[in-house]
Amino acid sequence: MTSVATPALFSDEAVRMDLLRERAHNMRWAEMPSDVIVLTAADPDFPVAPEIREAIREYVGGGVLSYGPAEGLPSFRHAAARFARERRGIDAHPDRVLATDSAAAAMHVIARFALEPGDEAIIFDPVDFLFQQSVEAAGGRVVRSPIDPARGAFDVEDVRTRITQDTRMIGLCNPHNPFGLVATREELQALGELAVEHDLWIMSDEIWSDIVFPPHEHVSIASLGPEIAARVLTVFGFSKSFGLAGLRIGFLVAPDAEVFEAVTEASHARSTMFGAATVSQVGAQAAYEHGWYWVDAFLDHLLSLRDRAVARLNAIDGVTCRAPQGTYLLFPDISAFGLSSMELTNYLLTEGRVGVVPGAARWFGPGAEGHLRIAFPTSNAILDEGLDRIEHALARLGRAG
Repeated sequence: MTSVATPALFSDEAVRMDLLRERAHNMRWAEMPSDVIVLTAADPDFPVAPEIREAIREYVGGGVLSYGPAEGLPSFRHAAARFARERRGIDAHPDRVLATDSAAAAMHVIARFALEPGDEAIIFDPVDFLFQQSVEAAGGRVVRSPIDPARGAFDVEDVRTRITQDTRMIGLCNPHNPFGLVATREELQALGELAVEHDLWIMSDEIWSDIVFPPHEHVSIASLGPEIAARVLTVFGFSKSFGLAGLRIGFLVAPDAEVFEAVTEASHARSTMFGAATVSQVGAQAAYEHGWYWVDAFLDHLLSLRDRAVARLNAIDGVTCRAPQGTYLLFPDISAFGLSSMELTNYLLTEGRVGVVPGAARWFGPGAEGHLRIAFPTSNAILDEGLDRIEHALARLGRAG
């Protein structure tokens, strides 16, 4: 298949609001009143690439929907390994790729592999709630290493101070949700050397790794040489880059055959209790094989939205917003208004009719308080209307004091 990107892919008219109101759940359009502009969960508002849709139609049209291999379809595992090698520099092989029913599921599997009850895992603060959930579901204890929003950097030396005899794993979100940080090669090298020194596993969630804005570049920590790679299990997914959240498909890359076998046992996929749907793997494989033009055009669209949104937010009295280096998430500081993030989110919903995500501990950890998360993978018109509503509502509220 060959495809040519066109401006229509990400035009205002491309957004199917009728279908979003019916199908977009998880705090999004289908779960909000019809007069609310929704800038909440990180899920594109645009239809997926036509090649993905065609691949799924062709597969289902054959009429045979049998069980697939527990580890994943061979063709999917080959496509995933090729992506990890060619685009991420990881020494990946199809036999060490495990298909999972979402990137979130891959994180839970890795935590079950790496942790025994009572073991500690260091995660950053703030960070997506799935890190805490994965660790605690495995019986582990979360230890948080704060990210300084003023510096906008991971603090590897702080991680070092939190390592104890019970530490078994470090959780890395790169690019980082919600701050939008992209870890530097130097930060990753230091973190990897720390894992080697203390015999720790690194769970590297790289689901956002396709959404990086110049001049920043994503580096996979598993690409930094064999000694570090031996300690890393890398997670990838398709929801952020290709809009395939509803397919519930992701995968993990293990460093060697022994680790892969142990991780697969921890997944329970061979028992058929868990595992990735074959239809979802077909769609995801088509994304990797034919959908990169779509991602490239999406990135161009997102960069324009990011720059405009950051400028508009910073022009609001009481709001400070750093431009994310990666992701399509804004995480402005709104502490000047004297309300908790939950209170301000509720105010924006009731008074401004715009939905955002609060920087609440339940979503990101205590370090998120004083912020809002605003997702912008939408059309120009929708984002502009949402920002208009935020600006007007905050103007009525005014700074605290």
